[in-house]
This record gives sequence, structure tokens and C-alpha cells, in this order.
Amino acid sequence: MGAHGVRCDIREHDWIAPPKPASCELDWGSGVFVGRHGRASIVCAGDATLGVGRHLAYGDAITSARFRCVSKRRGMRCVNRRNDHGFLLSRERARRF
Repeated sequence: MGAHGVRCDIREHDWIAPPKPASCELDWGSGVFVGRHGRASIVCAGDATLGVGRHLAYGDAITSARFRCVSKRRGMRCVNRRNDHGFLLSRERARRF
């Protein structure tokens, strides 16, 4: 989580990422990102955020600038509070809005 957006990676999941775009030459489909503008997107990256940053227990929340994330049993929900775009990430789904 930073001034430009929020990224959340997941180690194990049951959902299937959309087809990898030709523009992605790195790893695809291990997380989601929401930035300052537009809807959340699937991550194309050669690194991972697993184990990086603060761990949020169920019920905990964190806010930084325009972004807010809440950890719940149904998944991690992060939102850009200025445009209401974000994601819900869990083992079962990666819903982007």
C-alpha cells in the first residue's frame, strides 16, 4: 500500500486468472492491484508482495491516503475511496470493481 495504489498477492487460490495478455512478459495472475485511477487489475510482475508489509488479522483495517483495506474471513477488500474502485481477493475469487 502506497500513494500510487494497493497490491495484494495470494499464494494459493482456486480461481482462474483471465488469459495472460501478450504485453505481460512476467508472472501473471498471482494478485490484484488498484491504483489512483480506474478499476483494479490482475498483476503482471516478476516479484511478489507475499510476506511484505503489515499482516492484517480478520477484522483489522489499514488506511493510507485515498486507499483503505479491510481483512475479513470472506477475503481482503481494498478500495480507492475517491472513486470506489477496488478488489476483493480470497482463495475463492478475485473480484475487481
